[in-house]
Amino acid sequence: MLRENLEEVERRVRAACERAGRRREDVTLIAVSKTKPVLALREIMDCGVVDFGENKVQELCGKMEEITEPLHWHLIGHLQRNKVKYIVDKAYLIHSVDSLRLAKEIQKEAEKCDVVCPVLVEINIGGEESKDGIPKEEAIPLIQEIAKLPRLKVRGLMTIAPPVEEPEEARGYFREMRELFMAVKEAQIPGVEMKELSMGMTGDFEVAIEEGATMVRVGTAIFGARSYAEKDK
Repeated sequence: MLRENLEEVERRVRAACERAGRRREDVTLIAVSKTKPVLALREIMDCGVVDFGENKVQELCGKMEEITEPLHWHLIGHLQRNKVKYIVDKAYLIHSVDSLRLAKEIQKEAEKCDVVCPVLVEINIGGEESKDGIPKEEAIPLIQEIAKLPRLKVRGLMTIAPPVEEPEEARGYFREMRELFMAVKEAQIPGVEMKELSMGMTGDFEVAIEEGATMVRVGTAIFGARSYAEKDK
């Protein structure tokens, strides 16, 4: 069942790339495995997937203990400063840096572990009070400050678009993100490599790809909807 789900998502990713005149290899499909058991991850791993997204530090660390194969673990959820020490040397990419205070905490813990931590800066593109991330106007000033921290490497931007009835309604938000991505790139901030634009989830990833996403975070379309029991974990 999961294999068939993945094949269908892959078909949709390829089709979106074709519509946008993009190469399939320029888009990373991140399987969002939060709340899902290791057995389900292994089924997807057997299909060749190496990028997995987790929301919670504790769950990511727990799965890493069970799965020792080399995977790309993406922390896509909000990161609390007191949890940084558990993740700084484990995450392939932290998608959710949204303050200088958090960045400085990552710097401190990365120094202790003697690692360089790749990060994305999270943008609240819809200006929603309920969501983390910074307004797009603050992106360049924040990235300029983060770039001064030697143990962090800014690789791009991340966003979660506001909920919409139809995927097409999210296009404007994704287009804004692409424009912001290009603006940061053109600013040529020393030490910043703008390579990744992480946007698009199960409900809107095709539109996100058409608008320039280099990473899409897909959970439900691959693993199925979470049960109420899973949501409470």
